[in-house]
Amino acid sequence: MTTLVLLAIAAPVVASITGAAAGWGRSTALLTLLSALTVLGCAIALAVRLHGAEHMLLDGLLRADALSVTMLTVIGVVGALATCAGIGYIDAELAHDHTDPRGARIYAALVPAFLAAMVLAVCANNIGVIWVAVEATTIATAFLVGHRRTKTALEATWKYVVICSVGIVVAFLGTVLLYFAARHAGAPTEHALDLDVLYAHAHGLDPAVTRLAGALLLIGYGAKVGLVPLHTWLADAHSQAPAPVSALMSGVLLSVAFSVVLRIKTIVDTSTGTAYLRTGLLAMGLATLVIAALMLTVTRDVKRMLAYSSMENMGLIAIAAAAGTELAIAALLLHVLAHGIGKTVLFLSIGPVQAAHDSTAIATITGIAGRSRLIGTAFAIGVIVLLGLPPFAMFASELAIARALTDAHLAWALGVGLGLIAIAFAALVRNTSRILLGTAPTGAPAIVVPVSMAGALTVGVAASLVLGVTAGPLTDLFTTAANQVMR
Repeated sequence: MTTLVLLAIAAPVVASITGAAAGWGRSTALLTLLSALTVLGCAIALAVRLHGAEHMLLDGLLRADALSVTMLTVIGVVGALATCAGIGYIDAELAHDHTDPRGARIYAALVPAFLAAMVLAVCANNIGVIWVAVEATTIATAFLVGHRRTKTALEATWKYVVICSVGIVVAFLGTVLLYFAARHAGAPTEHALDLDVLYAHAHGLDPAVTRLAGALLLIGYGAKVGLVPLHTWLADAHSQAPAPVSALMSGVLLSVAFSVVLRIKTIVDTSTGTAYLRTGLLAMGLATLVIAALMLTVTRDVKRMLAYSSMENMGLIAIAAAAGTELAIAALLLHVLAHGIGKTVLFLSIGPVQAAHDSTAIATITGIAGRSRLIGTAFAIGVIVLLGLPPFAMFASELAIARALTDAHLAWALGVGLGLIAIAFAALVRNTSRILLGTAPTGAPAIVVPVSMAGALTVGVAASLVLGVTAGPLTDLFTTAANQVMR
């Protein structure tokens, strides 16, 4: 198992070094795609070998458990789709002078580095190492958000860096306080931040210090998740990044950050009781749903619409985590995977449209269904996935979350959440109908879909359908992860 985890980390690192040295080219692009497929392959192999157990690797530096394997699966699937689409995307941008060779070299180096940082974040056993890995994702994606070097992209980059840096500083303070509490509970100095050690000493942690640490960690990592109050970077960054990068950020980065919150929740709940973080998650989740639903009703940009949709889903996931039951955690993990694939399909389908119009304004990109059958179909299916309609998996995950909230005596939160989701539903339907079925502008340019982009969209749509029909062995994986998170 150690070899599999190290391979999952090393494969994108090698691709990143190669991209930095050789620059953008078909070989480096294919190597990045291969690294994402390697992560997915390692996740599958680990799932087969775990048998529901947890394993500490390399003297406790790394861990392999059901939650890390679940997140590796999400990283692998979304990463493979995004890197496959990125081959044609960057080639098209180079051909149309929307980027330069230096920018393409940066893209070739940082996308696999981004994947490596996320893999490390979900496989590390030490909260300090997790903090470093999450900070590394900020550094890598900051340059990717500003890829096109326009004024708007640079403004979005600085906003992203400043807000997420504030969040990561807050998370660092929470980490220091948790270390302080662990040391006073008898944890050894060199292992006081190891997750297994913290789990073992959680009953002895000082409740007052742990409450403060938990609040700081929730707010800090919540910034990377896109939760209120440090959420304002999300729409700007996702709207300005290249389409494959937006897919990675929305489809998997937010979920990776939330997996850290799940790890921390177990420790804090054991020390302080479940009511404390439940209140924080409910408040942040519902507030995020309010902001997302309201912004969806007024946004006029399709990529910003998709970004606010991600906020909506992260808010729902936070509310599910507040319930804290086995059903709730398993359902939110299914939701994470289904949302990651569906949102990736949507962001990728917008890439060729943006390239054709040099705009993502909804008023500009109307009538897509009649202009490109592939893009129109992929976008329509992606929106249906997000709306939580059958036969797609988010229908099942949202039903399970609703049942879990009711069982946890949080029917009031369910009622408020459903009302806000209904507002978001209506806004998404209205904007989607304009994009797909509206009258195409006079002299609308042709939408050219690169072969790699078409392949990624086809596989993404097929994966959404398969996951909706049957989760297969993933059901046992999610249930095991939920049990391990609850401990």
